[in-house]
Amino acid sequence: MAGENFAGNMIINLANLPDFLRNPILKKRMVEFFSLPESEKTEVVNNALEAGPAIPFPNFARLFKTWLEILTTLSEEQREGLFSAYIKEVARSPQKLITFHVDGILEMFLALESNERDILANTVKKIIDNLDDGSKRRVMMVVPENAKKHLRL
Repeated sequence: MAGENFAGNMIINLANLPDFLRNPILKKRMVEFFSLPESEKTEVVNNALEAGPAIPFPNFARLFKTWLEILTTLSEEQREGLFSAYIKEVARSPQKLITFHVDGILEMFLALESNERDILANTVKKIIDNLDDGSKRRVMMVVPENAKKHLRL
């Protein structure tokens, strides 16, 4: 898999699928994430962060909202594992988040049901609160103020 952006290609393909196909495929891939060795998890996260900005935003927005909705159905441990992988990578390389349409991503979060937003916000807050000071500072630098407010950061 090295040298290829398998995860990135999959993300682009998933973004173009209709909901009835995208939802079960994405959920299966998200659950499979936990069975991967750490090195492959890191590769998947990096490939996803690389592929995301290349997807036309309307397609990315549908995919991201689906991802968030699925996250709310996973256990807290799984949700924390997935979010943590992304947040830690952003802490290592904050510029990876800058290339995203963060305001549009926030809109997808805000389009969720109130209980779903609460579930996700609590998980994100817990992860960020547990970061070391340097990592927390780097993440908070790239999170817009409006997103901080909605995530209670």
